[in-house]
Amino acid sequence: MTRPETPVLQAVDLQKHFRLRGVGSRDVVHAVDDVNLELRRGHVLALVGESGSGKSTIARLLAQLVPTTGGRLLLHGEDATARGRRAFRRYVGRVQMIFQDPFGSLNPVHPVRYTLTRSLRIHRGRLRGAALEGALIELLDRVHLAPAERYIDKFPHELSGGQRQRVAIARALAADPEVLLADEPISMLDVSIRLGILNLLQDLRDRLHLAILYITHDIASARYFADRTMVMYAGRIVESGDSESVTQDPKHPYTQLLVRSAPDPDDLEARAHGARGEAPSLVRPPSGCRFNPRCPFATELCRIEVPPLMQVGEGREAACWGYSDRPDRPVLDGSAESGAIA
Repeated sequence: MTRPETPVLQAVDLQKHFRLRGVGSRDVVHAVDDVNLELRRGHVLALVGESGSGKSTIARLLAQLVPTTGGRLLLHGEDATARGRRAFRRYVGRVQMIFQDPFGSLNPVHPVRYTLTRSLRIHRGRLRGAALEGALIELLDRVHLAPAERYIDKFPHELSGGQRQRVAIARALAADPEVLLADEPISMLDVSIRLGILNLLQDLRDRLHLAILYITHDIASARYFADRTMVMYAGRIVESGDSESVTQDPKHPYTQLLVRSAPDPDDLEARAHGARGEAPSLVRPPSGCRFNPRCPFATELCRIEVPPLMQVGEGREAACWGYSDRPDRPVLDGSAESGAIA
């Protein structure tokens, strides 16, 4: 029997609480609680949820840009906590992040040549002459910016949004990483060029055998791009499974509402009247299931106890008491009320 491949990057019971500023304040923001995920070579994992759910915090924790409050990060099964500058440098050589805003993540006073040269020299040594020029051309070719001489001496403001994001991806590839953490990489781009960036990432996944975390609020793009999808709400994972099943047969009431939030020009009136409240405060999150104040099926059990992730099909899990065998469980009718999430 073949043993399953060890995940490249793994989060175990990941937790992040931000302490609120203020004299004597003891309140914390429960941004991430008890999150477990695995990133595997040649696969894309989508992390989906509305704004404020904790998705970007997860990316920054995995990139080790902010310290964890609890839990562990494992790289090839071994503790990956970077203690000190050298350890962090080794870590980012294997785990790279692509940010949401390609204009904000590129230094506006430097041309593409400087940006990519700096990244190459940090991760591959002090390349010079023909070796450096060849590496620059290779990076731009990888992200489909060819011929390279058309782009290499341009400044960020001289490029389109899609071209800037391709340069940002090329900068990440300069490290020859095993993992790409893509934090809403298409949300600030024109609709007409979003598919091109997703196709590029898909091509890089296949050619370079990368593990990719794709963070998005658009569950439809997760179905198109990702192998597996995890749905996050108010700092917790509420559903996971293969992307096709999660998007076409959502089990958790929040995922059902998230799927229904996709624009439907023929049903604008229902969408306008279908919202059920707002996301909770993460300073004082609701007890029990954090979705219970907005859930049409919530019972007293949902308001008291936190539901664990339960198996709801092959390779699928949902954190909802409706799938338990407890007598006081809520009764699900298979679909949340029509409409979208506020």
